[in-house]
Amino acid sequence: MSWDIVGMGAVTCLGDEPAAVHRALCDGRTGVAPLRAFDSSLFRVKHAYEIDDRAVPGQDEPGRATRWLRAAVAAALADAGLPAHVPDVPVIVGTTLRELRSAELWWRDGHPLAPADLHFGRAMREAFGTTETHTVASACAAALYALAMATDLIALGLAETVVVAGTDAITESSFGGLDRVQNPPPQAIRPFARHRRGMVMGEGAVAVVVRASGSHPRPVHARVRAVATNCDAAHATVPDTAGVSDAVRDAHRRAGISARDVDLVVVHGSGTRHNDAVEAGVLRDVFRGVRPGPLVTSVKSGLGHTCGGSGLMSLMVAVLAMRTGESPPIPELTDPTPEARGLRLVAGVPARERVDTAQINAIGLGGINAVAIVGRAA
Repeated sequence: MSWDIVGMGAVTCLGDEPAAVHRALCDGRTGVAPLRAFDSSLFRVKHAYEIDDRAVPGQDEPGRATRWLRAAVAAALADAGLPAHVPDVPVIVGTTLRELRSAELWWRDGHPLAPADLHFGRAMREAFGTTETHTVASACAAALYALAMATDLIALGLAETVVVAGTDAITESSFGGLDRVQNPPPQAIRPFARHRRGMVMGEGAVAVVVRASGSHPRPVHARVRAVATNCDAAHATVPDTAGVSDAVRDAHRRAGISARDVDLVVVHGSGTRHNDAVEAGVLRDVFRGVRPGPLVTSVKSGLGHTCGGSGLMSLMVAVLAMRTGESPPIPELTDPTPEARGLRLVAGVPARERVDTAQINAIGLGGINAVAIVGRAA
């Protein structure tokens, strides 16, 4: 069975329309900028991939993750040609932090906060009339876990259409935690680059509308062939090569493809030493003997690490690479790490090659892995 992506929407530091985001990434643009959400003098990292939408510059606001989620879902529904009121359509939201930033602002500045503000059910019901909203908090693989759940709902006949989304806003506590453990401190994400230093937080929301293949009356964006998930629990923070490799091979098996069928891999690409080494090793192993091998890129240099929604951000860009024939480059990748040599890294300029099948990796803390396979719509 396969599932059609019939609508997409996004809010990012590079724009709030999927095609514009893809164009910006292909042009090598990046949303990294001096930190605005809170006092940068408290941290060694002075930059982030923020959305600059605050009413008062430099003064943070509660509820931003929810605001972006509403906008992304509304855009995806409109793109799918569906009404704004969809009471029978489940919404599954992948997130790492939910509305933790709102809780921080309540604690520090006394902003009003109700328990229902910390999840997204009430916001989705008020905006779209939805009666069923699920929140998936499986670290940085959350949005692809949500996609897996959506395909299961449709396959089991429990829903005809599902909205899958991801959203996160940068929080001071998470930013500070990362600031303490990354040495020397990174100011941007540089996956597979020898001079990379680690992960820098980003924020935003993304949403796709998914239906059983062939059931939508309008043209569709792409087809979800499979989503594989696992949790190897090998280490609290370090990805496990065997666990990630198992997820990739399981995704290929579920999709009914071989490694030779994959034209593009959008890696997790967080730019940390361990993630780069593990992903490069997995790709060398899985695609051993495949020549020339798939194109390999990452979107985090442009969008930052958008946490729970990052896998779905990567999927959206992969879909647009299929439609346009352009896969965006990893900016400033001129000196790859030794373990990445031999991979067909997209660097400098977009790769202009036909993409029929793409693989998207999402790797979360604690060994939470998800891999999606998407294909060109027939």
